[in-house]
Amino acid sequence: MSISAWIILAVVVAVVLFGFASYDRLVTMRQQCNQAFADIDVQLRLRHDLVPNLVETVKGYAGHERGTLDAVMQARNAAVAAQGPAAKAEAETVFGGALRQLFALAEADPNLKANANFQQLQTDLTNIENRLAAARQSFNAMVQGYNSMVQQVPTVLFARTLGFAPHEFFSVGEERQAVDERPQVRF
Repeated sequence: MSISAWIILAVVVAVVLFGFASYDRLVTMRQQCNQAFADIDVQLRLRHDLVPNLVETVKGYAGHERGTLDAVMQARNAAVAAQGPAAKAEAETVFGGALRQLFALAEADPNLKANANFQQLQTDLTNIENRLAAARQSFNAMVQGYNSMVQQVPTVLFARTLGFAPHEFFSVGEERQAVDERPQVRF
């Protein structure tokens, strides 16, 4: 064999090895994104499971606010049923708004605000929200790394043909502005 044939063979072997290594890395990164989304899902499930207890506690003190309580449960049910990052993020935005209304009720009722059960549920929800924020941040960091790899040369040349499409970020979107605002209680 001539030297040029050896060089061509070496280049082909190098490209094939790079392709295998890139494929394996893409698979690993995709699985990490899926795991990070599953971590968000666990925290959302905990949040969703806590809300019925919270609503029942509020119902004992503010049963006359039936519309708000029903809105919270409807938003919760929609959030539970949502599938995929974009749908979950949108449903969680609505759910977060309903929860803020529920806490505004609590702020307006000193007896409810002083209730130990309500305080414990509120503390539990705050802890879940903190873990959820960390899980969202981890997921979005994983997605950013994965999306960068899928869209960078040379992996972009074969990533889509092998079924590697960019993931969606888990964005709280409009909720970020609402989270930064305090609920307003009006009589």
